[in-house]
Amino acid sequence: MTETSFTKLARIAALSALVASGAFVTPASAQSFTDKLKGFFGGKPDNQPPPIDPSEAQPDLDCPQVAIRAGASTYAVAAPGQQAVGNGVRFQATITKMARECTKQGGEITARIGIQGRVIAGPAGAPPSLEVPLRVAVVQGGVGEKVIATKAFKTTVAMGEDESVPFTLVADDIVYPVPAPNVADNYIFYVGFDPQLVSGADKAKPGKKKK
Repeated sequence: MTETSFTKLARIAALSALVASGAFVTPASAQSFTDKLKGFFGGKPDNQPPPIDPSEAQPDLDCPQVAIRAGASTYAVAAPGQQAVGNGVRFQATITKMARECTKQGGEITARIGIQGRVIAGPAGAPPSLEVPLRVAVVQGGVGEKVIATKAFKTTVAMGEDESVPFTLVADDIVYPVPAPNVADNYIFYVGFDPQLVSGADKAKPGKKKK
């Protein structure tokens, strides 16, 4: 193994270990969504949607926590004919930080989920440009977990000759019915990579559609 390949493998392993330990996952707090994005996304993202009308915002609204779905925190792609392990890895994407914002209109809640991550080139060599597939789901937890709504997103990352590139995505227009008071505390936003989106095999689960 060359020194360069060893360094790339070490970098991927180190980042995966940090994510697995939860060291990089930032829970959402009471600060504004814009402040969250500027605070840990390094400024205003180019794809940030227009701000919500202050007259519509409800700061006291109980917005579910956001978490990474178990088993979906990393997305590794292999070179053709190889497995996504060791020297066969072309690149690996990892979710590092998240934020969320909720507003209520009538009987619906509209959520925005901010996701930050990083793509690291692997020993097999990353392409100059690649797609990162992500999915956000609104889930009612507890016994018999229930998916309330889900939406898929893809963002393009330009690698060039860089070995490590950050990416930012604002998953907006996630709409679902206002939960009943007795189950509202069980709601949670799950985010994660969805490799099926890249192959076109995405089969979205039914959710509340915004008219």
